[in-house]
Amino acid sequence: MAEAMIGMKRSHRCTEVTTANIGQTVTVMGWVQKSRNKGGIIFVDLRDRSGLLQIIFEENDCGAENFAKAEKLRSEFVVAVEGRVESRSGAVNENLATGAIEVRAASMRILSESETPPFPIEEKSKTKEELRLKYRFLDLRRPDIQRNLMVRSRVATLTRAFLAEEGFFEIETPTLIKSTPEGARDYLVPSRVHPGSFYALPQSPQLFKQLLMCSGYDRYFQLARCYRDEDLRADRQPEFTQIDMELSFVDVDDVLDVNERLLQKLFKDICGYELQLPIQRMTWREAMDRFGSDKPDLRFGMELKNVSGVVRDCEFAVFKGALEQGGSVRGINAEGQGHMPRKKIDALVDFAKGFGAKGLAYAAINEDGTVKSSFAKFMKEEEMTALIAAMDGKPGDLLLFAADKDKVVFDVLGNLRLELARQLDLLKKDDFKFLWVTEFPLLEYDEEAGRFVAVHHPFTMPMDEDLQYLDSDPGRVRAKAYDIVLNGVEMGGGSVRIHQNDIQSKMFEVLGFTKERAQEQFGFLLEAFKYGVPPHAGLAYGLDRMVMLMVGADSIRDVIAFPKVKDASCLMTEAPSAVDEKQLEELGIQIAEEETTEE
Repeated sequence: MAEAMIGMKRSHRCTEVTTANIGQTVTVMGWVQKSRNKGGIIFVDLRDRSGLLQIIFEENDCGAENFAKAEKLRSEFVVAVEGRVESRSGAVNENLATGAIEVRAASMRILSESETPPFPIEEKSKTKEELRLKYRFLDLRRPDIQRNLMVRSRVATLTRAFLAEEGFFEIETPTLIKSTPEGARDYLVPSRVHPGSFYALPQSPQLFKQLLMCSGYDRYFQLARCYRDEDLRADRQPEFTQIDMELSFVDVDDVLDVNERLLQKLFKDICGYELQLPIQRMTWREAMDRFGSDKPDLRFGMELKNVSGVVRDCEFAVFKGALEQGGSVRGINAEGQGHMPRKKIDALVDFAKGFGAKGLAYAAINEDGTVKSSFAKFMKEEEMTALIAAMDGKPGDLLLFAADKDKVVFDVLGNLRLELARQLDLLKKDDFKFLWVTEFPLLEYDEEAGRFVAVHHPFTMPMDEDLQYLDSDPGRVRAKAYDIVLNGVEMGGGSVRIHQNDIQSKMFEVLGFTKERAQEQFGFLLEAFKYGVPPHAGLAYGLDRMVMLMVGADSIRDVIAFPKVKDASCLMTEAPSAVDEKQLEELGIQIAEEETTEE
């Protein structure tokens, strides 16, 4: 039978009781982690969000009635205990914050009983994630998940305080907006009042924050909820949170400066990590050439080397063919891996094929300097020697080569170096390597659509010196765009926005927008741009990704209270679900029946 709490008031959380309280009477409340009856004495580990505290029940101290209640305690019962703090009678538990003390119970109330939970509430749970997410309200009691969410809360609080201090206003933007289908798919919300019309949930507050700049709020920020109907991965959710900001009368350096100081504060206060400023910068071109990725992981070397010039005249058809097609030949040196068994090399070849490679050429340099290679017979001895020298190959090294169009080569080798780093255990989670990647391409050619599309969005400012190429060579134009990368994860990104009418019109033209279509999709922003626009720029972080990196979690699901799974459903609430016919009627919506084919 559950009892009322009336008349009892919690004096401390579990780990707020310390040796300084010895001799005092305290009242603690929480969940029973475990209970051990040693005959005449019952030990209970009490748990709340702060940690564990040991409670001791003996009939002489708490009376027969309380002792009888203590005998009934099972894991996850919720109790209130009043008792006296003492030094621990047994050995001190060094692993516990309260390991030197215990509370000798004088009275206890069972506030609520619990059925046996479907899995134990413990750190580093071995329980399958599907089951944990179905009972997420229990999973959230686990101390490691609780710590993650406390860190998340602290990041939000520190961010708000820092940005307020820097003169930013926190302003909310709407969640029901107009659909502008560029980029990922929108989540749509039908309107009852306007039958046949839909709102969209925002993929980001982009247009609204630019409007706020037009309205003179020269520094805005928001912890904004964003929604994207896209395929999910470990670090993606259909709904997520951005630390979103926009600044007026600034250029790239101003945005990067305030954000470097924000990151420095967050990582110092949360992780105890001293981030040295300024953060290293690298152009997109250099990042691709050296790491095959626009979000390079700098925790290890294994950089790509372009050896096209070295193998230009060799007879190896794979290299030759790629170069004739306008591609390149590049390689990575897995130092000290020359002894890798053939089976593992074959597995790497299969891995590379998953990223578009037709194959992978390799050369293992034996300790005696001889070379075991998949393509040596097509190379003259001096060509092979020159190739090994170009790759800084030493006895004991393994050289891996990809030959194809640049895009494929970067994709293959960029992912291969990460896979090798994982296999060789080179990725330490608390080794934070920050990087700004700058000067992204403004546009990329979409084969399917047969036109150029914006790499970021249509309001990104081209670099001044590249404006001249917008008509003649759009693929060559670089953007005033920047990403903040941490350990191979894009943690945030932003750009300087276009504020001149003529450049914006030219941009729409290059993207294949008619005046009418631009007006239809972005009319309200273009209208605002007629009335005096300050130069402005912004940046947004994925808050979930940032916290995931700070706490060393493997998935953003571990830092979100109620996440969705891969198919964007919630296992706990069973959303999305069918709705009442009457609701659909009010919205003028009819569900198309799935056609069944009869035998």
